[in-house]
Amino acid sequence: MNDFNRKEICSERAEPAPGVLYIVGTPIGNRGDLSIRAESILKNVSAIACEDTRHSGKLLKSLGSTAPLFSFYKHNTQRRIPQLLSLLKEGKSLALISDAGLPGISDPGEQLVACARHAGLDVICIPGPCAATTALVSSGLPCNRFCFEGFLPTKKTDRKVLLDKIAKETRTTVIYESPRRLVLLLEELAQVCGEERPLQVARELTKRYEQQVGSTIKEALQYFINNHPKGECTIVLGGATCKSKVVSNEKDLLLEMQKLIENGASANEAARELARSSGNSKRFLYSLLHKPGKDRN
Repeated sequence: MNDFNRKEICSERAEPAPGVLYIVGTPIGNRGDLSIRAESILKNVSAIACEDTRHSGKLLKSLGSTAPLFSFYKHNTQRRIPQLLSLLKEGKSLALISDAGLPGISDPGEQLVACARHAGLDVICIPGPCAATTALVSSGLPCNRFCFEGFLPTKKTDRKVLLDKIAKETRTTVIYESPRRLVLLLEELAQVCGEERPLQVARELTKRYEQQVGSTIKEALQYFINNHPKGECTIVLGGATCKSKVVSNEKDLLLEMQKLIENGASANEAARELARSSGNSKRFLYSLLHKPGKDRN
């Protein structure tokens, strides 16, 4: 597309408009994924709020944008939001961007948008790349119904509760994880979901070394144990089957576990085997062996 056509498309929209908050999607890897409309907004807006001014500054400089930058991240939201709202109320246009992808997805942009809406200000989204949907539609797993969890909590009790819910979720689930914690997450998912649960890990999306790994939790876990993960990872987990929602009688499950152990299986192997056939999580089955007050005879 030549420069004349690019200018024609941008001018038809009469953007950016005064007093409007623009939520602008930026590339998650490939610079070419920045839309013409997004580029025009970022070059002509009054001000830009971004996670890291140094990181975003490189992109904005390449576009020729000279708009003043305001850092906006989870630790300064309470102080920064009133300042940004004041700019909008003064008739300035404001663009909100994240380091990569669509603001508001696992970042504090959600709070700014809510406050702007509450103040009666206009908010317009300039659609752009998003790691969650990019990984989802390329995974081969069901996309018609899905849920997004983002980064899971690090606190053990909160994390366990959420992992147990994810294990029972029948919809496809999308999770974000850092490379240094990916193997731990896969191990946890193997425990609560079973190793054969469909899963794909997408990393370096839209970049030169984009990669999708695994058709199951077991396959992905084995790969990343032997190949240190790099880059932010997006995990797409297949939903639980109907049988995995069925909760059998605990006494019967315990008896089945004991039979497997009597036949030579370890407690861990027995829990894994019964998890596959019963649909219950391995962690739950293993816990039955150590549950106080259970009659094992």
